Amino acid sequence: MTLFRLDASFRVEGSHSRAIGDIVEQAWTEANPGEDVVRRHIGTDVIPATAWGDAVTAAFVPEDQRTQAQRDAGALAATLVDELVEADALLFAVPLFNYGVSQHFKSWVDLVITDPRMAPGTTTLAGKPAELVVVRGGNYQAGTPREGWDHATPWMRRILADLWGLDLTVTEAEFTLVGVNPAMDQFKELAAELRTEAEELARRHGAELGRRRSQVAA
Repeated sequence: MTLFRLDASFRVEGSHSRAIGDIVEQAWTEANPGEDVVRRHIGTDVIPATAWGDAVTAAFVPEDQRTQAQRDAGALAATLVDELVEADALLFAVPLFNYGVSQHFKSWVDLVITDPRMAPGTTTLAGKPAELVVVRGGNYQAGTPREGWDHATPWMRRILADLWGLDLTVTEAEFTLVGVNPAMDQFKELAAELRTEAEELARRHGAELGRRRSQVAA
């Protein structure tokens, strides 16, 4: 059994999305001792900005007439999809940047979709268990002043669950800028409560990933 983990933060030390992702991974590993974890760090080993355009245009050019850049983009897209197909469970750890989806994650998704196995209407990943970890510097929950300002999570749910058909669970961590931005110090107690809740949920979701895969396989 294999877990594929994707991290989209450009930070390594101090990254909240990586920290919550670590909890999910640890719980999955404890439930599946000795099994493999395959990682891709698109925040630090970024997808080339030109790859999507090269992969798209390649589809309209005979194979023997494609540029090296087009061939490289197609090969990279195939590798990215192979990682998803070959894994038994998936973990995506993605921070919220400027109220929208991480550019690194968006570039990755765009390139993945260029592979014929992931074209709209295909069911390559249908039913595969997946966990999405989302971290946000502020608080975007219902009833807060910034409710509705998170334009990333709904889009990611649309891609991962609705388009790709993954059996998706989501862990959301709020107020990660508390302790960093002095203007948010008044929310320290609430931030600590929300972080505890997020970590407990991440731990539960990580442990469930293996069981959900077993149920699908059965």
